[in-house]
Amino acid sequence: MSWKPTPASADRLRAKLDDEFETVAKPEGLRRSSDARREREAAASSVEPDSWQRSSEQRGNARGGSRMGSASGRASGRASGRAADRASGSASGAEDEAAAPEGGKPARKGPSLKMRAVGFLSRREHAREELARKLAAYAEDADEIEGVLDALEKEGWLSTERFAQSLVHRRASRQGAARIVQELRQHGVDDTQVAELREQLRATEYDRALEVWKKRFDAKPEDRAIYAKQARFLASRGFAHDVIRRILGEGEDD
Repeated sequence: MSWKPTPASADRLRAKLDDEFETVAKPEGLRRSSDARREREAAASSVEPDSWQRSSEQRGNARGGSRMGSASGRASGRASGRAADRASGSASGAEDEAAAPEGGKPARKGPSLKMRAVGFLSRREHAREELARKLAAYAEDADEIEGVLDALEKEGWLSTERFAQSLVHRRASRQGAARIVQELRQHGVDDTQVAELREQLRATEYDRALEVWKKRFDAKPEDRAIYAKQARFLASRGFAHDVIRRILGEGEDD
């Protein structure tokens, strides 16, 4: 009697044969894959230094280029700054030249000549010659000053006569006629007006000198030294000698 395999037994036989084949084939496949990996790693190791070197060189070139770019940028910035300074200086010089008049003198700044004159007159009275001397530092020529003074006299701001009266009023209580007359003449007051004011001062000379003497001394001099001292004091104030003798006593003048 012969044995015939059934379909079920045939399937089991094929499965067994497949298992045995996989057992034998798997190490070979593993060996082949392992060898392939080693070959790839060897190839990569042989290529990597070159590529790493090229990458390093590229990074170095990039850093060098960056440093060169920064240095170039700084140099360019400095050059631009110097160029801007030169341009600014040229512009400032052009503005200064434009602001200066053709004569080469800088344009006058501040109050006008007339406003300066009014400022002086608002503080106290001035004679014409005195005010002209003060304005000379701010004027370009004498004609300009004369024009301003004429306008001020016409408008009533400037009056030499009023100045003379004011000066006499301020000085009379402390000084004699001679001292006041000298100051009036120094300020350019007209001789006719000076003569009139001198006569007025002479009329009150004694009373004024006596008040000045009383404020300084307690009693009349007892000897020639004290007499000379008091006489020199009154004379320095501009009081006349005849008035001094009347105050200090006759016959004691040194």
